[in-house]
Amino acid sequence: MTSVSHTHPLVFTFGILGNLVSFMVFIAPVPTFYRIVKKKSSEGFHSLPYVVGLFSAMLWIYYAMVKTNVTLLITINSFGCIAETIYVAIYFTYATKKARMKTLGLVLLLNFGVFGLILFLTQILCQGTKRAEVIGWICMAFSISVFVAPLSIMGRVIRTKSVEFMPFNLSLALTVSAVMWFLYGLLLKDFYVAVPNISGMILGVLQMILYGIYRNSKSNNVATEKELPTVVKVDQELPPKVNCEVYPVNISSLDSENGEGKDGKNLEDSQINSQV
Repeated sequence: MTSVSHTHPLVFTFGILGNLVSFMVFIAPVPTFYRIVKKKSSEGFHSLPYVVGLFSAMLWIYYAMVKTNVTLLITINSFGCIAETIYVAIYFTYATKKARMKTLGLVLLLNFGVFGLILFLTQILCQGTKRAEVIGWICMAFSISVFVAPLSIMGRVIRTKSVEFMPFNLSLALTVSAVMWFLYGLLLKDFYVAVPNISGMILGVLQMILYGIYRNSKSNNVATEKELPTVVKVDQELPPKVNCEVYPVNISSLDSENGEGKDGKNLEDSQINSQV
C-alpha cells in the first residue's frame, strides 16, 4: 500500500488547521497563569495537567523525528513544549513549598525519568522502522489515556448537573483539533496519529452534548444559595445597663474570611479543572 505524500494538498491543509486549533488549545491557560502572576499565588491550581502536556509534546516530537514524514507534528509540539514549560515554571514560582516539591517530583519522574527511559531503550533495542513503531505505540497509548481522563469531569457534570468545570469552548476546540489530526493521520495512513484522535472526537462530542443538557440546570443557583450566609434579624432591645465594649476589628481579615478582596469584590473560584 503506497502512502500519501506529506506534500499532498489535503494532508498539508489538515496539518496546518490542526496546528492552528492546537495552538489555541495550548494558549487557553494564559488567563489562568496571568491571574497567578498577578496574585502571586497558585491559588490551589494543580500542575499535573501542564506536566503531562509537556510530556505528551516531548513524546510526539520524538516520534515525528524518527518517522520523518510528519513534520507538522514537530512544529505544534515544539510550541507546546515551550508553552507548557513556561506554565510549569510560573506555577513553580508562585506555588507553596509543598506544591513546588510535588511539581518537581512529577517533572523529574515523568519528563526526565520516564521519557529518558523511553529514549534510551528505543535507541538501544530498536532499529529502523521498528523504532518508529514502538514509539508510535507508546504515543498512541499515552494519548488515548489523556483523552479518556476527562471522563471523570463528565461524571462530575452528571452527578452535580453543573457544567462549571467543563467549559464549552474548550470542549469544542479539543473536538475540532481531534478531527483535524485524525484526518491528517488518516490521509498519511499513519495509524498512530489517527487512532487516538478517534477517542478524542467521540469524547469531545459527548462533552458538548452534556453541556447542552446541563447548561441551564438550576443546580448552580441552588448551590450558590446554599453557600450564602444566613442573616438573622434581631428585633429585641438590649436590656438596660448592659456594658458594651468595643474591640478593634481587622478589616482585612474579615474581608479574607468572607471571600472578598480589599476592593469589596468577591474573589473568583480558584478551583479549575484544566484540560489540555
